[in-house]
Amino acid sequence: MNRGFNIILAAQFFSSLGDNALLFAAIALLKDLNAPSWQTPVLQQFFVVAFIVLAPFVGAFSDALPKGQVMFISNGIKVAGCAAMLLGLHPLLAYGFVGIGAAIYSPAKYGILTECLPPQKLVWANGWMEGLTVAAIILGAIFGGLLIGHRVETQIVRQLGELHFNGGIDTAPEFAILVILILYFVAAILNYYIPRLPIEHRLPKREPGFLIADFWHSFLLLWKDPLGEVSLAVTSLFWGAGTSLRFIILAWAAVALSLDLEHATQLTAVVAVGLAIGAVVAAKAVPLGYAVKVLPLGIAMGLVVLSMVFVTNNWLAILLLTLIGILAGSFLIPMNALLQHRGHLLMGSGHSIAVQNFNENISILLMLGAYALMIDAGFSINIIVIVFGLFISFTMAWLSKKHGHDQDY
Repeated sequence: MNRGFNIILAAQFFSSLGDNALLFAAIALLKDLNAPSWQTPVLQQFFVVAFIVLAPFVGAFSDALPKGQVMFISNGIKVAGCAAMLLGLHPLLAYGFVGIGAAIYSPAKYGILTECLPPQKLVWANGWMEGLTVAAIILGAIFGGLLIGHRVETQIVRQLGELHFNGGIDTAPEFAILVILILYFVAAILNYYIPRLPIEHRLPKREPGFLIADFWHSFLLLWKDPLGEVSLAVTSLFWGAGTSLRFIILAWAAVALSLDLEHATQLTAVVAVGLAIGAVVAAKAVPLGYAVKVLPLGIAMGLVVLSMVFVTNNWLAILLLTLIGILAGSFLIPMNALLQHRGHLLMGSGHSIAVQNFNENISILLMLGAYALMIDAGFSINIIVIVFGLFISFTMAWLSKKHGHDQDY
């Protein structure tokens, strides 16, 4: 790996670590505010709205500037969002502001891979990128859980208060947000040192009307491409399901395993461990031309999710969640690489990633909305798990039947 790629990976790790830890800090802050339970999944919806609304513009913005500069700007926005949350802005609104930074960041972090590496290296590079992202998810869940725990409250926050050196930080969630702000600042510094690469696919116009029409053209182009269609559908399903599963695990762990928020948060890291294992296996074993052959693994993943309703033992839960992660990682990495490659060929990396984010975050918005509605309607967590698992299996079975024989890339 060259120096530039190492810097890209390091910046991605710190930025992703902040994103994942901030989610749990914001959830804890909502609990401190005695917010209704349905606001917990809605928190993530506020985050993803920016990905949908800004989709026509962030791809063009990513392709119009050196991508390291785009990533630097986006992490600056995340720093501002954390500061706003500390200053008293409601967690839903502040987390939504952080989502603006994440929406700008995403096309650049993936698009830069196609600019600095040849196509045959994309699965390998995605393995590294997703591997570090998963490591950040694991550590973010563990780190976030520790930061919002009682030990931080009693051993750090209160002691700082007694020394009159707390700067207005009175609770563990507030201290966690301050630490996360520093993580984003470190990521921004690393972004500044990413080597500048030639700008590809610069748009001739920057008017909003032109950008929206250009985005719509890219949207249709990718969906009409058979391999673009299947990779978009699978990655959208994965992120909608994966994001919902994170919240479902928190509720399920409280009921089935009697875990508090701090320990349930750390249990979500188990899925990420499995995801990392699956990513490594896929990066080594699945050539880009055979990416669609992994689709049946998604069917198996949905069936394994169903079995959560029978689990009441902590160790069995860990094994089950690890298996879910392995299956997810095994089909996500090849699909992600295939989508990047098709998008790069058809329209430019920034445009294709923006289209990908648009679809994935609509999926997240809809699936979290369905989860919030089921909570508000009083559905038991076991019923929610069953609905969730069946939806994954049936959708992946349909995609496998439709696209299982596509190979030409």
